[in-house]
Amino acid sequence: MTRVVLLGASPGPDTSPTGLKLAALPGEPSVAERLRSQLTSLDPRPATIASGDVATALRSLADVADSATESLLIIPENSVVHDELIYQITKTKRGALGLIAKEPRPETTTEEAQEDSVPIDEADPEIGGNRLEGLPVRARAGKSRVVSVGTARHAVTKPNAVLLGPLHLSARNAPVLAQTCRELAAMADTFGEDDDLVQLIVFGLVRGGVSVGIRGRRDLFYRRVTTQEEANEAGAEMAGMDEDRARLNNAVKGADGFFTTYFVSTYSRFIARWAARRGLTPNQVTLISIALGVAAAACFATGDRPWMVLGGVLIYFAFVFDCVDGQVARYARKFGVLGAWLDATFDRFKEYVVFAGLAVGWVVSGNGDDIWILALAALGLQSVRHLLDFSFGVANRRKPPAQLPTLPLDAPDDRDLRQALVRRKVERSQGVRGLLKMWTRAGRFRAVHWARKMIVFPIGERFAAIAITAALFDARITFLTLVIWGSVAAAYTLTGRLMRSLV
Repeated sequence: MTRVVLLGASPGPDTSPTGLKLAALPGEPSVAERLRSQLTSLDPRPATIASGDVATALRSLADVADSATESLLIIPENSVVHDELIYQITKTKRGALGLIAKEPRPETTTEEAQEDSVPIDEADPEIGGNRLEGLPVRARAGKSRVVSVGTARHAVTKPNAVLLGPLHLSARNAPVLAQTCRELAAMADTFGEDDDLVQLIVFGLVRGGVSVGIRGRRDLFYRRVTTQEEANEAGAEMAGMDEDRARLNNAVKGADGFFTTYFVSTYSRFIARWAARRGLTPNQVTLISIALGVAAAACFATGDRPWMVLGGVLIYFAFVFDCVDGQVARYARKFGVLGAWLDATFDRFKEYVVFAGLAVGWVVSGNGDDIWILALAALGLQSVRHLLDFSFGVANRRKPPAQLPTLPLDAPDDRDLRQALVRRKVERSQGVRGLLKMWTRAGRFRAVHWARKMIVFPIGERFAAIAITAALFDARITFLTLVIWGSVAAAYTLTGRLMRSLV
Protein backbone atom coordinates (compact mmCIF):
# COMPACT_ATOMS: atom_id res chain seq x y z
CA MET A 1 0.00 0.00 0.00
CA THR A 2 0.95 3.63 -0.49
CA ARG A 3 -0.08 6.50 1.76
CA VAL A 4 -1.45 9.26 -0.44
CA VAL A 5 -1.23 12.91 0.58
CA LEU A 6 -3.26 15.45 -1.40
CA LEU A 7 -1.89 18.95 -1.22
CA GLY A 8 -4.20 21.93 -1.44
CA ALA A 9 -3.14 25.05 -3.26
CA SER A 10 0.46 26.10 -2.84
CA PRO A 11 1.24 29.32 -0.95
CA GLY A 12 -0.22 32.25 -2.79
CA PRO A 13 -3.60 32.75 -4.49
CA ASP A 14 -6.16 30.04 -3.88
CA THR A 15 -6.09 27.57 -6.80
CA SER A 16 -8.57 25.01 -5.48
CA PRO A 17 -9.89 22.86 -8.35
CA THR A 18 -13.42 22.63 -6.89
CA GLY A 19 -15.85 22.77 -9.77
CA LEU A 20 -13.27 22.58 -12.56
CA LYS A 21 -14.59 20.10 -15.10
CA LEU A 22 -12.70 17.95 -17.61
CA ALA A 23 -15.23 18.25 -20.42
CA ALA A 24 -13.10 16.29 -22.91
CA LEU A 25 -13.20 13.14 -20.77
CA PRO A 26 -16.12 10.69 -20.46
CA GLY A 27 -18.61 11.76 -17.80
CA GLU A 28 -17.05 15.23 -17.51
CA PRO A 29 -15.58 14.55 -14.05
CA SER A 30 -14.19 17.35 -11.94
CA VAL A 31 -10.42 17.51 -11.51
CA ALA A 32 -10.65 16.57 -7.83
CA GLU A 33 -13.13 13.72 -8.42
CA ARG A 34 -11.02 12.18 -11.15
CA LEU A 35 -7.79 12.37 -9.16
CA ARG A 36 -9.37 10.82 -6.08
CA SER A 37 -10.82 7.98 -8.15
CA GLN A 38 -7.38 7.36 -9.67
CA LEU A 39 -5.80 7.13 -6.22
CA THR A 40 -8.44 4.92 -4.58
CA SER A 41 -6.55 1.71 -5.35
CA LEU A 42 -3.47 3.13 -3.62
CA ASP A 43 -5.19 4.67 -0.62
CA PRO A 44 -8.99 4.73 -0.23
CA ARG A 45 -8.74 7.46 2.42
CA PRO A 46 -5.97 9.85 1.37
CA ALA A 47 -4.78 12.55 3.74
CA THR A 48 -5.65 16.06 2.62
CA ILE A 49 -3.43 18.98 3.54
CA ALA A 50 -5.28 22.29 3.30
CA SER A 51 -3.38 25.15 1.71
CA GLY A 52 -4.07 28.18 3.90
CA ASP A 53 -0.94 28.84 5.87
CA VAL A 54 2.31 27.23 4.66
CA ALA A 55 3.58 26.56 8.20
CA THR A 56 0.35 24.78 9.12
CA ALA A 57 0.47 22.75 5.91
CA LEU A 58 4.05 21.67 6.58
CA ARG A 59 3.27 20.64 10.17
CA SER A 60 0.25 18.65 8.98
CA LEU A 61 2.43 16.86 6.43
CA ALA A 62 4.98 16.13 9.18
CA ASP A 63 2.23 14.51 11.26
CA VAL A 64 1.22 12.31 8.33
CA ALA A 65 4.85 11.31 7.73
CA ASP A 66 5.28 10.46 11.42
CA SER A 67 2.48 7.91 11.26
CA ALA A 68 3.38 6.48 7.84
CA THR A 69 4.42 2.82 7.73
CA GLU A 70 4.48 2.60 3.95
CA SER A 71 5.68 4.72 1.06
CA LEU A 72 4.22 8.18 0.54
CA LEU A 73 2.83 9.77 -2.61
CA ILE A 74 2.49 13.54 -2.29
CA ILE A 75 0.50 15.13 -5.09
CA PRO A 76 -1.33 18.46 -5.56
CA GLU A 77 -5.09 18.03 -5.72
CA ASN A 78 -5.34 20.16 -8.86
CA SER A 79 -3.40 17.56 -10.88
CA VAL A 80 -4.57 16.19 -14.21
CA VAL A 81 -2.53 13.06 -14.80
CA HIS A 82 -2.52 9.74 -16.62
CA ASP A 83 -3.07 6.60 -14.53
CA GLU A 84 0.06 5.07 -16.02
CA LEU A 85 2.23 7.94 -14.83
CA ILE A 86 0.95 7.55 -11.27
CA TYR A 87 1.66 3.83 -11.49
CA GLN A 88 5.22 4.33 -12.72
CA ILE A 89 6.05 6.91 -10.09
CA THR A 90 4.73 4.76 -7.23
CA LYS A 91 6.57 1.66 -8.46
CA THR A 92 9.97 3.31 -8.43
CA LYS A 93 12.77 1.57 -6.52
CA ARG A 94 14.38 4.88 -5.58
CA GLY A 95 14.07 6.21 -2.06
CA ALA A 96 12.66 9.47 -3.41
CA LEU A 97 11.45 10.44 -6.86
CA GLY A 98 9.93 13.64 -8.21
CA LEU A 99 8.32 14.50 -11.53
CA ILE A 100 10.12 17.40 -13.17
CA ALA A 101 10.03 19.57 -16.27
CA LYS A 102 13.26 21.07 -17.51
CA GLU A 103 13.37 24.59 -18.88
CA PRO A 104 13.77 24.51 -22.69
CA ARG A 105 17.17 25.63 -23.86
CA PRO A 106 17.04 28.95 -25.71
CA GLU A 107 17.60 28.84 -29.44
CA THR A 108 20.87 30.69 -29.96
CA THR A 109 23.73 30.62 -32.41
CA THR A 110 26.97 28.90 -31.48
CA GLU A 111 28.74 32.25 -30.90
CA GLU A 112 25.92 33.53 -28.67
CA ALA A 113 25.88 30.29 -26.73
CA GLN A 114 29.62 30.57 -26.08
CA GLU A 115 29.29 34.18 -24.94
CA ASP A 116 26.29 33.59 -22.68
CA SER A 117 27.27 30.18 -21.33
CA VAL A 118 29.04 30.28 -17.97
CA PRO A 119 30.45 27.00 -16.61
CA ILE A 120 28.44 25.88 -13.62
CA ASP A 121 31.55 25.89 -11.45
CA GLU A 122 31.97 29.61 -12.14
CA ALA A 123 28.30 30.63 -12.03
CA ASP A 124 26.87 32.67 -9.18
CA PRO A 125 23.74 31.39 -7.40
CA GLU A 126 20.55 33.26 -8.28
CA ILE A 127 16.91 33.56 -7.32
CA GLY A 128 15.18 32.01 -10.31
CA GLY A 129 12.97 34.57 -12.00
CA ASN A 130 11.70 32.51 -14.93
CA ARG A 131 8.47 30.55 -14.78
CA LEU A 132 7.55 27.23 -16.33
CA GLU A 133 3.99 25.89 -16.29
CA GLY A 134 3.07 28.47 -13.67
CA LEU A 135 5.91 27.53 -11.31
CA PRO A 136 9.10 29.49 -10.54
CA VAL A 137 12.20 27.86 -12.01
CA ARG A 138 14.20 27.38 -8.82
CA ALA A 139 15.57 23.84 -9.06
CA ARG A 140 18.77 22.50 -10.55
CA ALA A 141 18.31 19.00 -12.00
CA GLY A 142 21.20 16.83 -13.09
CA LYS A 143 21.09 13.63 -15.14
CA SER A 144 19.44 11.47 -12.52
CA ARG A 145 18.56 13.54 -9.46
CA VAL A 146 17.77 16.97 -8.09
CA VAL A 147 21.08 18.68 -7.34
CA SER A 148 19.77 21.78 -5.59
CA VAL A 149 16.56 23.73 -4.98
CA GLY A 150 16.05 27.38 -4.11
CA THR A 151 13.23 29.57 -2.86
CA ALA A 152 12.34 33.24 -3.09
CA ARG A 153 15.01 33.83 -0.42
CA HIS A 154 17.48 31.03 -1.21
CA ALA A 155 19.60 31.24 -4.36
CA VAL A 156 20.46 28.23 -6.51
CA THR A 157 23.20 27.82 -9.09
CA LYS A 158 21.91 27.83 -12.68
CA PRO A 159 18.30 26.72 -12.03
CA ASN A 160 16.92 24.76 -14.96
CA ALA A 161 13.82 22.87 -13.81
CA VAL A 162 10.61 22.83 -11.77
CA LEU A 163 9.15 20.10 -9.56
CA LEU A 164 5.79 19.54 -11.19
CA GLY A 165 3.98 17.87 -8.34
CA PRO A 166 3.97 14.11 -7.70
CA LEU A 167 6.65 13.20 -5.17
CA HIS A 168 7.16 9.61 -4.04
CA LEU A 169 9.15 8.68 -0.93
CA SER A 170 9.95 5.28 0.48
CA ALA A 171 9.03 4.43 4.07
CA ARG A 172 12.66 4.82 5.15
CA ASN A 173 12.56 8.50 4.18
CA ALA A 174 9.31 9.25 6.04
CA PRO A 175 11.11 10.22 9.30
CA VAL A 176 13.41 12.52 7.32
CA LEU A 177 10.38 14.11 5.67
CA ALA A 178 8.71 14.69 9.05
CA GLN A 179 11.77 16.36 10.54
CA THR A 180 12.36 18.43 7.38
CA CYS A 181 8.77 19.69 7.28
CA ARG A 182 8.92 20.82 10.92
CA GLU A 183 12.17 22.67 10.32
CA LEU A 184 10.69 24.30 7.21
CA ALA A 185 7.56 25.28 9.15
CA ALA A 186 9.71 27.07 11.73
CA MET A 187 11.19 29.27 8.99
CA ALA A 188 8.03 29.72 6.92
CA ASP A 189 8.23 33.49 7.18
CA THR A 190 11.38 33.44 5.00
CA PHE A 191 9.58 31.99 1.99
CA GLY A 192 7.92 34.01 -0.75
CA GLU A 193 4.28 34.07 -1.82
CA ASP A 194 5.11 32.31 -5.08
CA ASP A 195 7.10 29.48 -3.47
CA ASP A 196 5.48 26.17 -4.32
CA LEU A 197 4.84 23.69 -1.50
CA VAL A 198 6.24 20.70 -3.40
CA GLN A 199 9.41 22.59 -4.27
CA LEU A 200 9.77 23.67 -0.65
CA ILE A 201 9.57 20.04 0.47
CA VAL A 202 12.22 18.97 -2.03
CA PHE A 203 14.30 21.99 -1.03
CA GLY A 204 14.37 20.64 2.52
CA LEU A 205 14.97 17.02 1.51
CA VAL A 206 17.90 17.83 -0.78
CA ARG A 207 19.54 20.04 1.84
CA GLY A 208 19.02 17.20 4.31
CA GLY A 209 21.09 14.83 2.16
CA VAL A 210 18.24 12.86 0.56
CA SER A 211 18.85 11.78 -3.04
CA VAL A 212 15.70 12.83 -4.91
CA GLY A 213 15.60 11.11 -8.29
CA ILE A 214 13.93 12.68 -11.30
CA ARG A 215 11.78 11.60 -14.18
CA GLY A 216 9.99 13.47 -16.92
CA ARG A 217 6.56 12.93 -18.37
CA ARG A 218 7.92 11.37 -21.55
CA ASP A 219 4.92 10.03 -23.47
CA LEU A 220 2.45 10.57 -20.61
CA PHE A 221 0.50 13.57 -19.36
CA TYR A 222 0.67 15.68 -16.22
CA ARG A 223 -0.42 19.24 -15.58
CA ARG A 224 -1.69 21.35 -12.73
CA VAL A 225 -4.77 23.42 -13.55
CA THR A 226 -6.09 26.51 -11.82
CA THR A 227 -8.79 27.77 -14.20
CA GLN A 228 -11.54 26.22 -16.27
CA GLU A 229 -9.69 27.23 -19.43
CA GLU A 230 -6.61 25.33 -18.28
CA ALA A 231 -8.77 22.34 -17.35
CA ASN A 232 -10.31 22.34 -20.83
CA GLU A 233 -6.89 22.48 -22.47
CA ALA A 234 -5.51 19.74 -20.22
CA GLY A 235 -8.46 17.44 -20.78
CA ALA A 236 -8.30 17.84 -24.57
CA GLU A 237 -4.55 17.33 -24.68
CA MET A 238 -4.66 14.26 -22.46
CA ALA A 239 -7.55 12.74 -24.42
CA GLY A 240 -5.47 13.07 -27.58
CA MET A 241 -2.58 11.03 -26.18
CA ASP A 242 -2.36 7.24 -26.50
CA GLU A 243 -1.99 6.17 -22.87
CA ASP A 244 -2.47 2.52 -23.75
CA ARG A 245 0.50 2.58 -26.13
CA ALA A 246 2.65 4.18 -23.45
CA ARG A 247 1.47 1.57 -20.96
CA LEU A 248 2.33 -1.18 -23.42
CA ASN A 249 5.80 0.23 -24.10
CA ASN A 250 6.44 0.53 -20.39
CA ALA A 251 5.50 -3.12 -19.91
CA VAL A 252 8.84 -3.96 -21.55
CA LYS A 253 11.81 -3.87 -19.20
CA GLY A 254 14.23 -1.13 -20.16
CA ALA A 255 17.38 -2.98 -19.07
CA ASP A 256 17.06 -6.14 -21.18
CA GLY A 257 19.92 -7.69 -23.11
CA PHE A 258 20.73 -7.25 -26.79
CA PHE A 259 18.91 -10.34 -28.07
CA THR A 260 15.81 -9.69 -26.00
CA THR A 261 15.65 -6.03 -27.01
CA TYR A 262 16.03 -6.52 -30.76
CA PHE A 263 14.71 -10.03 -31.42
CA VAL A 264 11.91 -10.46 -28.87
CA SER A 265 10.57 -7.27 -27.31
CA THR A 266 9.99 -5.65 -30.70
CA TYR A 267 6.82 -7.74 -31.01
CA SER A 268 6.30 -9.66 -27.76
CA ARG A 269 4.57 -6.64 -26.19
CA PHE A 270 1.75 -7.00 -28.72
CA ILE A 271 1.33 -10.66 -27.80
CA ALA A 272 1.20 -9.54 -24.16
CA ARG A 273 -1.56 -7.01 -24.87
CA TRP A 274 -3.52 -9.58 -26.87
CA ALA A 275 -3.21 -12.09 -24.02
CA ALA A 276 -4.13 -9.56 -21.33
CA ARG A 277 -7.22 -8.39 -23.20
CA ARG A 278 -8.42 -11.97 -23.44
CA GLY A 279 -8.06 -12.59 -19.75
CA LEU A 280 -4.91 -14.71 -19.78
CA THR A 281 -2.98 -14.41 -16.52
CA PRO A 282 0.82 -14.20 -16.27
CA ASN A 283 0.87 -17.65 -14.65
CA GLN A 284 -1.01 -19.15 -17.61
CA VAL A 285 1.52 -17.61 -20.00
CA THR A 286 4.31 -19.05 -17.84
CA LEU A 287 2.77 -22.51 -18.26
CA ILE A 288 2.80 -22.04 -22.06
CA SER A 289 6.49 -21.16 -21.84
CA ILE A 290 7.20 -24.24 -19.74
CA ALA A 291 5.31 -26.48 -22.18
CA LEU A 292 7.30 -25.10 -25.11
CA GLY A 293 10.55 -25.64 -23.21
CA VAL A 294 9.69 -29.28 -22.44
CA ALA A 295 8.64 -29.81 -26.07
CA ALA A 296 11.98 -28.38 -27.21
CA ALA A 297 13.83 -30.78 -24.87
CA ALA A 298 11.84 -33.69 -26.31
CA CYS A 299 12.78 -32.66 -29.84
CA PHE A 300 16.46 -32.39 -28.89
CA ALA A 301 16.28 -35.83 -27.27
CA THR A 302 15.63 -37.49 -30.65
CA GLY A 303 19.07 -36.47 -31.98
CA ASP A 304 17.66 -36.15 -35.53
CA ARG A 305 18.52 -33.00 -37.48
CA PRO A 306 14.93 -31.98 -38.41
CA TRP A 307 13.84 -32.38 -34.80
CA MET A 308 16.91 -30.47 -33.59
CA VAL A 309 15.91 -27.55 -35.82
CA LEU A 310 12.35 -27.72 -34.50
CA GLY A 311 13.73 -27.83 -30.96
CA GLY A 312 15.69 -24.64 -31.67
CA VAL A 313 12.52 -22.92 -32.85
CA LEU A 314 10.55 -24.12 -29.83
CA ILE A 315 13.17 -23.00 -27.29
CA TYR A 316 13.20 -19.59 -28.92
CA PHE A 317 9.43 -19.26 -28.50
CA ALA A 318 9.67 -20.65 -24.98
CA PHE A 319 11.84 -17.63 -24.23
CA VAL A 320 9.45 -15.31 -26.07
CA PHE A 321 6.60 -16.41 -23.81
CA ASP A 322 8.92 -16.16 -20.82
CA CYS A 323 9.18 -12.46 -21.69
CA VAL A 324 5.47 -12.20 -22.41
CA ASP A 325 4.42 -13.38 -18.94
CA GLY A 326 6.26 -10.49 -17.28
CA GLN A 327 4.92 -8.05 -19.84
CA VAL A 328 1.37 -9.27 -19.21
CA ALA A 329 1.91 -8.77 -15.47
CA ARG A 330 3.17 -5.22 -15.96
CA TYR A 331 0.56 -4.31 -18.58
CA ALA A 332 -2.40 -5.79 -16.69
CA ARG A 333 -0.84 -4.99 -13.28
CA LYS A 334 -1.33 -8.52 -12.08
CA PHE A 335 1.48 -9.34 -9.69
CA GLY A 336 1.74 -12.11 -7.16
CA VAL A 337 4.24 -14.02 -5.07
CA LEU A 338 3.29 -17.28 -6.79
CA GLY A 339 3.86 -15.78 -10.24
CA ALA A 340 7.27 -14.39 -9.32
CA TRP A 341 8.29 -17.72 -7.82
CA LEU A 342 7.04 -19.71 -10.83
CA ASP A 343 8.81 -17.42 -13.27
CA ALA A 344 12.17 -17.59 -11.49
CA THR A 345 11.98 -21.32 -10.76
CA PHE A 346 10.81 -22.54 -14.14
CA ASP A 347 13.29 -20.42 -16.05
CA ARG A 348 15.92 -22.69 -14.52
CA PHE A 349 13.75 -25.77 -15.08
CA LYS A 350 13.39 -25.07 -18.81
CA GLU A 351 17.10 -24.48 -19.17
CA TYR A 352 18.11 -27.64 -17.35
CA VAL A 353 15.55 -29.91 -18.98
CA VAL A 354 16.85 -28.72 -22.35
CA PHE A 355 20.39 -29.63 -21.22
CA ALA A 356 19.11 -33.12 -20.46
CA GLY A 357 17.34 -33.36 -23.81
CA LEU A 358 20.48 -32.33 -25.72
CA ALA A 359 22.60 -34.88 -23.85
CA VAL A 360 20.07 -37.68 -24.41
CA GLY A 361 19.88 -36.84 -28.12
CA TRP A 362 23.67 -37.01 -28.43
CA VAL A 363 23.74 -40.42 -26.74
CA VAL A 364 20.87 -41.98 -28.75
CA SER A 365 22.59 -40.84 -31.93
CA GLY A 366 25.47 -43.15 -31.05
CA ASN A 367 28.02 -40.51 -30.15
CA GLY A 368 28.93 -41.90 -26.71
CA ASP A 369 27.98 -40.82 -23.21
CA ASP A 370 30.92 -38.51 -22.47
CA ILE A 371 28.56 -35.63 -23.35
CA TRP A 372 27.18 -35.85 -19.81
CA ILE A 373 30.40 -34.36 -18.48
CA LEU A 374 29.84 -31.23 -20.57
CA ALA A 375 26.15 -31.18 -19.67
CA LEU A 376 26.92 -31.35 -15.94
CA ALA A 377 29.61 -28.69 -16.34
CA ALA A 378 27.13 -26.34 -18.04
CA LEU A 379 24.46 -27.07 -15.42
CA GLY A 380 26.87 -26.64 -12.50
CA LEU A 381 28.32 -23.41 -13.88
CA GLN A 382 24.90 -21.91 -14.42
CA SER A 383 23.73 -22.99 -10.94
CA VAL A 384 26.74 -21.33 -9.32
CA ARG A 385 26.10 -18.14 -11.31
CA HIS A 386 22.47 -18.04 -10.17
CA LEU A 387 23.54 -18.60 -6.57
CA LEU A 388 26.04 -15.74 -6.78
CA ASP A 389 23.45 -13.48 -8.43
CA PHE A 390 20.92 -14.18 -5.70
CA SER A 391 23.32 -13.79 -2.78
CA PHE A 392 24.80 -10.56 -4.14
CA GLY A 393 21.33 -9.15 -4.70
CA VAL A 394 20.34 -9.89 -1.10
CA ALA A 395 23.56 -8.39 0.27
CA ASN A 396 23.24 -5.32 -1.94
CA ARG A 397 19.69 -4.61 -0.74
CA ARG A 398 20.99 -4.47 2.82
CA LYS A 399 23.57 -1.86 1.89
CA PRO A 400 22.50 1.59 3.15
CA PRO A 401 22.16 4.32 0.51
CA ALA A 402 25.17 6.58 0.03
CA GLN A 403 24.91 9.74 2.10
CA LEU A 404 24.90 12.99 0.16
CA PRO A 405 26.32 16.28 1.50
CA THR A 406 23.95 18.36 3.61
CA LEU A 407 23.37 22.09 3.89
CA PRO A 408 21.63 24.10 6.63
CA LEU A 409 18.16 25.27 5.64
CA ASP A 410 19.03 28.84 6.47
CA ALA A 411 22.07 28.97 4.16
CA PRO A 412 21.31 31.77 1.67
CA ASP A 413 22.60 29.89 -1.38
CA ASP A 414 23.88 26.48 -2.46
CA ARG A 415 27.59 27.31 -2.90
CA ASP A 416 28.71 25.15 0.03
CA LEU A 417 26.52 22.28 -1.15
CA ARG A 418 27.93 22.37 -4.66
CA GLN A 419 31.50 22.54 -3.36
CA ALA A 420 30.81 19.53 -1.15
CA LEU A 421 29.40 17.67 -4.15
CA VAL A 422 32.52 18.49 -6.17
CA ARG A 423 34.74 17.16 -3.37
CA ARG A 424 32.59 14.04 -3.16
CA LYS A 425 32.90 13.54 -6.91
CA VAL A 426 36.69 13.83 -6.73
CA GLU A 427 36.88 11.36 -3.85
CA ARG A 428 34.65 8.88 -5.67
CA SER A 429 36.79 9.16 -8.81
CA GLN A 430 39.83 7.62 -7.14
CA GLY A 431 40.90 4.02 -6.67
CA VAL A 432 38.36 1.25 -7.23
CA ARG A 433 35.48 3.75 -7.38
CA GLY A 434 37.30 5.58 -10.17
CA LEU A 435 37.70 2.42 -12.22
CA LEU A 436 34.02 1.53 -11.79
CA LYS A 437 32.98 5.06 -12.68
CA MET A 438 35.15 5.06 -15.79
CA TRP A 439 33.63 1.76 -16.89
CA THR A 440 30.17 3.17 -16.26
CA ARG A 441 30.90 6.25 -18.37
CA ALA A 442 32.12 4.00 -21.18
CA GLY A 443 28.56 2.69 -21.41
CA ARG A 444 27.56 5.92 -23.14
CA PHE A 445 28.96 4.37 -26.34
CA ARG A 446 26.39 2.02 -27.83
CA ALA A 447 28.95 -0.63 -28.81
CA VAL A 448 30.30 -0.76 -25.25
CA HIS A 449 26.79 -0.67 -23.81
CA TRP A 450 25.63 -3.71 -25.74
CA ALA A 451 28.95 -5.53 -25.31
CA ARG A 452 28.54 -5.19 -21.53
CA LYS A 453 25.00 -6.49 -21.81
CA MET A 454 26.07 -9.52 -23.84
CA ILE A 455 29.23 -10.46 -21.95
CA VAL A 456 27.23 -11.33 -18.81
CA PHE A 457 25.41 -14.00 -20.87
CA PRO A 458 21.85 -13.19 -19.76
CA ILE A 459 19.01 -15.62 -20.29
CA GLY A 460 18.10 -14.23 -23.72
CA GLU A 461 21.60 -14.77 -25.05
CA ARG A 462 21.75 -18.24 -23.45
CA PHE A 463 18.51 -19.37 -25.06
CA ALA A 464 19.60 -17.86 -28.39
CA ALA A 465 22.93 -19.69 -28.16
CA ILE A 466 21.14 -22.97 -27.43
CA ALA A 467 18.65 -22.50 -30.29
CA ILE A 468 21.25 -21.53 -32.91
CA THR A 469 24.02 -24.01 -32.06
CA ALA A 470 21.63 -26.93 -31.57
CA ALA A 471 19.82 -26.25 -34.85
CA LEU A 472 22.96 -25.67 -36.94
CA PHE A 473 25.56 -27.88 -35.22
CA ASP A 474 25.24 -30.42 -32.40
CA ALA A 475 24.94 -30.80 -28.64
CA ARG A 476 28.71 -30.78 -28.07
CA ILE A 477 29.04 -27.36 -29.70
CA THR A 478 26.05 -26.14 -27.68
CA PHE A 479 27.57 -27.20 -24.35
CA LEU A 480 31.03 -25.89 -25.25
CA THR A 481 29.44 -22.52 -26.10
CA LEU A 482 27.54 -22.48 -22.80
CA VAL A 483 30.60 -23.45 -20.74
CA ILE A 484 33.08 -21.09 -22.41
CA TRP A 485 30.78 -18.06 -22.64
CA GLY A 486 29.38 -18.81 -19.19
CA SER A 487 32.88 -18.96 -17.69
CA VAL A 488 33.80 -15.60 -19.20
CA ALA A 489 30.52 -14.14 -17.88
CA ALA A 490 31.13 -15.59 -14.42
CA ALA A 491 34.65 -14.14 -14.27
CA TYR A 492 33.42 -10.73 -15.44
CA THR A 493 30.48 -10.48 -13.04
CA LEU A 494 32.44 -11.87 -10.09
CA THR A 495 35.22 -9.32 -10.64
CA GLY A 496 32.71 -6.49 -10.85
CA ARG A 497 30.87 -7.56 -7.71
CA LEU A 498 34.06 -7.97 -5.73
CA MET A 499 35.07 -4.45 -6.75
CA ARG A 500 31.65 -3.06 -5.81
CA SER A 501 31.82 -4.82 -2.47
CA LEU A 502 35.02 -2.96 -1.64
CA VAL A 503 33.62 0.55 -2.12
